Amino acid sequence: MESHNDAVASISARLQQFYALRQPFRVYHGSTNSTRAAAKSRDNTVDTSALDHVLEIDGAKKTALVEPNVPMDVLVAAAVEKGLVPLVVMEFPGITVGGGFSGSAGESSSCRHGPFDGTANWIEIVLPDGEVARASKTERPDLFWGAASAFGTLGVVTLLEVQLRDAKPFVELTHHPVSSFPDARQKIQDEVANESVDYVDGIAFSSTSLVISSGRLVDAVPAGTEPRGYLRRRDPWFYLDVQKRTRRAKQPVVDYVPLVDYLFRWDRGGFWVARYAYKYFFTPFNRITRALLDSFMHARVMYHALHKSGLSDTYIIQDVGVAYDAANDFARWVDETLHIYPVWMCPLRVRRDAPDAAYGLHADFADPDKPEFMLNFGVWGPGPGDYKELVRLNRAIEHKLHEIGGQKTLYAQAYYTEEEFWQTYNRPAYDSVREKYHASHLPSVYDKVKVDDNAKRDVMEGSRMPKLLQNVRPFQGLYGVYKAWRGGDYLLQSKKNTPTAAPSPPKQNS
Repeated sequence: MESHNDAVASISARLQQFYALRQPFRVYHGSTNSTRAAAKSRDNTVDTSALDHVLEIDGAKKTALVEPNVPMDVLVAAAVEKGLVPLVVMEFPGITVGGGFSGSAGESSSCRHGPFDGTANWIEIVLPDGEVARASKTERPDLFWGAASAFGTLGVVTLLEVQLRDAKPFVELTHHPVSSFPDARQKIQDEVANESVDYVDGIAFSSTSLVISSGRLVDAVPAGTEPRGYLRRRDPWFYLDVQKRTRRAKQPVVDYVPLVDYLFRWDRGGFWVARYAYKYFFTPFNRITRALLDSFMHARVMYHALHKSGLSDTYIIQDVGVAYDAANDFARWVDETLHIYPVWMCPLRVRRDAPDAAYGLHADFADPDKPEFMLNFGVWGPGPGDYKELVRLNRAIEHKLHEIGGQKTLYAQAYYTEEEFWQTYNRPAYDSVREKYHASHLPSVYDKVKVDDNAKRDVMEGSRMPKLLQNVRPFQGLYGVYKAWRGGDYLLQSKKNTPTAAPSPPKQNS
């Protein structure tokens, strides 16, 4: 803990300097899975990149003591080595523990355990005035829940204790094909109601071809059954495999997937967004080209390339949550207005059970009169070539959500006006915590997540790509790939050319 404490002391001293001047700051984590442009300089930045260690896995308590910049694959590897696994594992290996806590992350086990922030027992946080504080669901709960989903606007989280559970070597994954969204929504609700199910999500390939996948942890694979892997170069991309195996199925299709392969099944191809890169680069999309380009098709590399190229600004990238009762309406609207497929569906239990949890941006999650569950839609695809039309469609998504009482996950791009934003999120509960803990002078969540055209311009002006080639296909994308290669992301994936990102727990004979 000595090196950790030294790093925290350095961060505290840096924040005290900023606080004396009431100067806002940005945090450099060392990586990002955001799709927003942001302008940073040494003068306005706090460097926390050294906080990237798993300090302890406690098998008796089933907890992990972990610094915020630990990526999920590292945490999973440390936990699985002890026969444990986090309650919620975000879908990409490079998403960090701190990012999951500060950014409302969820995955297929969130139907049981809620967003990732709710699986933390307590946090250590450096407040804007430099005070190092500890907060939990019972000790300073306003600070704990205020910091959750606050995107760093309440201080700098420097340590978390995260809940774990017993792991098993495999996930028995049952794919349920359905032919309409109302049927898909009902199947999701049915699977969530089944207490033996640990994981639920789904894919809409079209309005008439949808698959709901429910999983449960199991000790072994039935005799004569071959496990299906998704992390090796020769393995299929998960969504393509699901589509192929269920295309003509009249009954549920059951697969057995190694635990770590399941947890990071979406990494190769970034769900399915990488498919659009093949079209962009005039490259055939087939099993051979996917294998040849595999090192570039992992989320870590893709995010780096998207940032450096600026191509993320040409896509519709939205995660939204709506109550079950409004889900049919929203799915129909997406089909008729956006025509984007596939679409990800993931049920989230957002209700906060802790007795004193009505704080922060999502204070309403503690309201027993509000919906217990929301259905998340992941809508990701190329936007129109005209920027004004791209903005119009993103604004249309926001207006539709406001109409039906839904909310966006704010890692993506937000086009709201400030007034519209605070009609959706709980400003009084958020502002009261910020004022109490000396953070009112910092940029708000809205300031951090709104589309920043100045930051976009600064990113492009700071680019070394010749201006003649900027915004020219495929040179803009090639520049992003080159920067990802130079940054080492490509080498990282090449060195990880192993069957899984972490060892499986010991197999137990059935």
